[in-house]
Amino acid sequence: MARQLVFGLALIAALAVFPLFSPWSTVILTVALCEGLAALGIMVLLRAGQVSFGHGLFFSFSAYAVAFMAAAKVGHEALILIPVGMAASGLLAAIVGLFVVRYRAIFFGMLNLAISMVFFSLLEKLFSITGGADGKRVPRPTFAGIEFGREQFELATFYVTLVLCILAALFVARYLLSPGGKALEAIKSNETRLEYLGVSPRKVLYGAYLLSGLLAGLGGAIIALVSGHVTPELAYWVRSGEFVFIAILGGIGGVAGPFLGALMFQIIRGYAAVYAPETWHAVLGVMLLVIIFFAPAGLYGIVAGKGGKPQREEGGR
Repeated sequence: MARQLVFGLALIAALAVFPLFSPWSTVILTVALCEGLAALGIMVLLRAGQVSFGHGLFFSFSAYAVAFMAAAKVGHEALILIPVGMAASGLLAAIVGLFVVRYRAIFFGMLNLAISMVFFSLLEKLFSITGGADGKRVPRPTFAGIEFGREQFELATFYVTLVLCILAALFVARYLLSPGGKALEAIKSNETRLEYLGVSPRKVLYGAYLLSGLLAGLGGAIIALVSGHVTPELAYWVRSGEFVFIAILGGIGGVAGPFLGALMFQIIRGYAAVYAPETWHAVLGVMLLVIIFFAPAGLYGIVAGKGGKPQREEGGR
C-alpha cells in the first residue's frame, strides 16, 4: 500500500512540474488525462466483468454540448462549461443505461458500440447543426472570469484537469471499496448469488454505468476546451476502442492504472507516429500483446509488484 501511495504522489508531482519545464507537453498531458478519465470509467465496468466498446458516445456528447454552449455564448466560462458538459453525458448515460444494463458480456459491449455509432452517424449527417465531418469550433472561454491567452489558458486547463483527475480517482477508489463496488465484483464472479442476497445486480450495474458515463463526459468536456474543436471522430468506434486499450494497458487493479495507460499510450503514439508513421498501429498492437502475455495486471501491476500475476480483485489501490 505504501509503495502505491508513494508512487501515486510521485506521479502527481511529476505531472505538476513537467509542463513548467516543457510547455510543449501541456496539451498532450491534458489529452492523456482526459483519456485517462474515460478509461477510468471503463475500469469501473470491467470490475463487473463488462466491457463497453461505445464510451466514445459520452466522451463526444459532452464535447459537443460544450461546443454548442460556447458557440451560443450560453456559458462562456470554462468552470461552468465543464460541469454542464459532464452533467449532459451523465443524463445520457442515465437514459442509455436503463436499456443496456439488462444485458451482459458481448451483448453489453456491442449494444454500447451500436448506440455510439448511431450518434456518430447523426453527427456526420446533420451537417447544418453539427458541422458534419468538419465538426464545430469551440471559442476559447474565460477562466474564472479571466480572459487568458492561448498558452495561459492551456496551462490553467491542465492544472484544473489534474485536480479533477485526482478527485475523480479518489472518489472511484472510495466507491470500489464501498458495498456497491464490492457488489460489482460479485456480478463478475457469481451474479446469481448476489440476487440470493437480495441485491439487484441490475441496479448495481446501473450505478456503475452512470458513474462511468460521468467520467467519460468529464474527459470529453475538457478535451473540447483544450483542443478548441470537436469532430464526429470523438464518437467513432476507434476512439472507444482506445479507451479499452488504455484501461487494459494501464491495468484495472488500481485507479492509477488508467492514467498510467493513457500517458504511456500518448508516449507510444507520439514516438511511433514520428519514427514509424506507417506502422504505428502495429507498434501499439505489439505493446498490448506484451502486456497481456507478460504483465496481465498492466502497468499498474508492474508498479505494484504484481506484473506477472493475474489481476486481483482489490478495491481502489
